[in-house]
Amino acid sequence: MIVLSGGTGTPKLLDGLRKVIPEEDITVVVNTAEDLWVSGNLVTPDIDTVLYLFSGRIDAGKWWGVEGDTFRTHETMRSSGFDEGMMIGDLDRATHIMRSNYLRGGDSLTVATRKLARAFGINAKVFPMSDDPVSTIITTPSGKLHFQDFWIKEHGEPDVLDVSIEGISDAVISPAVLDALEHEDEVLIGPSNPITSIGPILALSGMREILKTKKVIAVSPIIGTEPVSGPAGKLMHARGFEVSSHGTARCYEDVVDVFVIDERDSAKESDFLDIGCDVVRTDTLMRTVDVSVELARRMIGIFETRF
Repeated sequence: MIVLSGGTGTPKLLDGLRKVIPEEDITVVVNTAEDLWVSGNLVTPDIDTVLYLFSGRIDAGKWWGVEGDTFRTHETMRSSGFDEGMMIGDLDRATHIMRSNYLRGGDSLTVATRKLARAFGINAKVFPMSDDPVSTIITTPSGKLHFQDFWIKEHGEPDVLDVSIEGISDAVISPAVLDALEHEDEVLIGPSNPITSIGPILALSGMREILKTKKVIAVSPIIGTEPVSGPAGKLMHARGFEVSSHGTARCYEDVVDVFVIDERDSAKESDFLDIGCDVVRTDTLMRTVDVSVELARRMIGIFETRF
């Protein structure tokens, strides 16, 4: 199974999935449009979250970073007047340093990620969506901000006028991802931000055309008119999508076969007739591991019975 992933929401589902099927049967294609260089090292937030999940090191209280990490390097730099712009843990920074040295040595991001996964004892296949650099840029009334500046420095508070992905027209799908898609028919779009997490993956040239030939299930990160977490609502509105499960389905309407909404969502199945997909209602609010496991089982069941 191939899973398209951003941070937070989809890794929670991956946590359930890896308890239901062997990890080596899971391929994760991860958003890289939120990556940026910090203090000389490449930070890949979504990739790192997936790596830390599968290696058993994720800080499950925050769903980013390493459990029990310290921040002495960051704090020392800040006390000396150097602002990195984001709080990076010491163990987390070690990952960034290794990745960056692989890249400086000539490795692609895919190869660097594969080396890290191997070093961390990970059996799942974790691939960046592309080896080419892309950046999500948020346009605000005060100017343009990298997504990390918008979300971390500005706490997601500025009004959003537009969202764009710099470099996406020149970026190509990672060869490893293309190979995985050639050999796998089941694709699960996780409950990550449809604009800045899943959107960049789908925006890669040829990706939507490939997914149209696959069996695709997508899980909504929106319940009612509110995202479960993060700035998805504000970003969807800026891109002209209704902030709802139906609005999320519209983001995927040309590729999705089955759309999964939460059992608490007020939307009706008839609301999705214009999308042309089946709708399944279940508990998608993964507050516990048990719920993540049950949702994973439900996704597997849909692949087995609906196609």
